[in-house]
Amino acid sequence: MTARPRRPSPLGGRRPRRDELARFATDDPNGVDDVIPEDPGRLCLLIVGVNPGLWTAAVNAPFARPGNRFWPSLHRAGLTDHVVDAAAGFSPEDEEQLLSRGIGMTNLVGRATARADELTREELRVGARRLVTMADQLRPSVVAIAGITAFRTAFALPKAGIGQQDSSGIPDWPDGVDLWVVPQPSGLNAHETLDSLAAHWRRVWSAVEGRNE
Repeated sequence: MTARPRRPSPLGGRRPRRDELARFATDDPNGVDDVIPEDPGRLCLLIVGVNPGLWTAAVNAPFARPGNRFWPSLHRAGLTDHVVDAAAGFSPEDEEQLLSRGIGMTNLVGRATARADELTREELRVGARRLVTMADQLRPSVVAIAGITAFRTAFALPKAGIGQQDSSGIPDWPDGVDLWVVPQPSGLNAHETLDSLAAHWRRVWSAVEGRNE
C-alpha cells in the first residue's frame, strides 16, 4: 500500500467560516487525507478516528476543530513535542513530527458529517473491513481506534470496552498487530477529561514502545 500525497487545505490556510461548513457534508468517501509514511515500514502506531467532522474536511487536517481534545491529549501523553494547532490546516512540520515518530492517521469512515451518529451501521461495517485490510498491508505495531461506540458497531462487538482488544474474534485481523480502543476525544464526551484521555494515550504509546524495543 502506498501513501497518497496529501492535498492542500481547500481553504488555502485559513479557518472556515461557520457558513462554509455545510458544503463539506458531501458523499465524498475521502473527506480528509490519511497521514501515512511513504515507507510503511516506518509505521508503528496507526491512529483511527471515527470519521471527519466538517471543520476537519474544510481544512483537510485531522481533528482540526478548535476545542477537540485530541491534540492536547496527545501532547500531554508525550506523543508530540507541542500541541498541534490544525484549525487552519496541517503544516508539513506537524505531519513530519508524527511520521518521524512512526505515527500515522486514518478514519473508519472517510465521509465527513456534522456528527458521528449520522453514519450508518453499514458504513461503519465497511470501514471496519477496510481497516482490517489496511492493518494487514501496513503492519503497524499498534492500531488505536478513538471511539468505543463506533468500534462496537463497526466490528460487531457490543460488549467491547476501552483498552487493548482481543482481536482473535475479528475475521482476518493480522497476527502481530495489536488493537486498542481509546475514548472519543470530542468535548461532547463528558465522561473523559484531558488528563484521562492523555492517560489512555500513554498506555497505547507504552504498548508501541514495548513492541519496538
